[in-house]
Amino acid sequence: MLFSSLLKTIIKHGALTVVSADGRTREFGDGKGRRVTVRLHDKSVATEMALNPYLKLGEAYVDGRLTIDPPATIYEFLDLLTANLGTRFAGPVFEIYGALRRAKRRFDQHNPIGKAQKNVAHHYDLDGGIYDLFLDADKQYSCAYFARPDMTLEEAQTAKKRHIAAKLRIEPGMRVLDIGCGWGGMALTLAEEAGAEVVGVTLSHEQHKVARRRAEERGLAGRVDFRLQDYRTLTENFDRVVSVGMFEHVGVGHHREYFNRVRELLTDDGVALIHTIGRLDGPGSTNPWIAKYIFPGGYIPALSEVAGAAERSGVWMTDVEVLRLHYAETLREWRRRFIEKRETAARIYDEKFCRMWEFYLAGSETSFRNEGMCVFQMQLARKIETLPLTRDYMQDEERTFNAPQQPRRLLAGE
Repeated sequence: MLFSSLLKTIIKHGALTVVSADGRTREFGDGKGRRVTVRLHDKSVATEMALNPYLKLGEAYVDGRLTIDPPATIYEFLDLLTANLGTRFAGPVFEIYGALRRAKRRFDQHNPIGKAQKNVAHHYDLDGGIYDLFLDADKQYSCAYFARPDMTLEEAQTAKKRHIAAKLRIEPGMRVLDIGCGWGGMALTLAEEAGAEVVGVTLSHEQHKVARRRAEERGLAGRVDFRLQDYRTLTENFDRVVSVGMFEHVGVGHHREYFNRVRELLTDDGVALIHTIGRLDGPGSTNPWIAKYIFPGGYIPALSEVAGAAERSGVWMTDVEVLRLHYAETLREWRRRFIEKRETAARIYDEKFCRMWEFYLAGSETSFRNEGMCVFQMQLARKIETLPLTRDYMQDEERTFNAPQQPRRLLAGE
């Protein structure tokens, strides 16, 4: 009864059918569009979801207590829910719940050096074969840049790296730090195409192992140094700092610490480019299911939070770009590839793991389409006069990177 009341409040548009464990059928919405049919397989699951939908819906799906009738999938169900809700909470009670979660987020996101490595291991030290199922060949696990709508995922991830490199304005021989280097794709690209000397740091043992192997295989071990190290322990200086998809793991209580360290790590004429998921509707809190099962200690910030922390650190914010639906398109392709290779994923782990990742990928995509999530690319500099007065150089650099004679930077530095 409680769950039905909640759905009646939320679902104003679309067509949803819910079949309870006792076989009773209820319909919600205006009946327009593709119908989604949800089945509940025990008597308690509806009450659990009514009392705590932001956690229990995901748990019910992963446990198999909630299923979706084909041809619809969990994506269609989440899309229906989030399209009706937008950036609103499911009701006044859940607004209070959200406020309480915001109030304790500094505790939840306390990420000192040891705990930060444990949180990273939870997600990134999975069997590497899982990521190979849905990422591009370069293992870019962040938002791609669809400069053209007909781009493949591989092309869009290459475009993302070059889009960022153009904003960094790297000259051959510059020292670049990649904070949260993942499996090494960005660092290797900056070495090959921009002629940079790169240090990449990660807290993931699995990513570190793969990144080092890739550098050796491409003959770049002497110019790209991958380290298993927390960026806060670095004592060197760098001409450029880049960080892609790592700031979401910093935690709101560590934003000031992060920007202070970026400032200290940069040379006097240094430039940084921070690429992070963000929220367009102001400060919030991490979805409890995501925090528990996917990214413990993580938080997606609003620009108002990021800007304030950067300003207090003494660096200049010299450029900001908001990428809106690029991540939704990235996630759509990841989800398609994961489903295509689902049987392999089940062999690596199990069916429950597959449902968890289906829910994670589908929920993430719908959050970018319907709930105000986006990506911020923030350019920072220690000196206000370091970069050209207009943004034209970014487009010029990007065109040069994309020219057929690539890699021109490396050749210029030899």
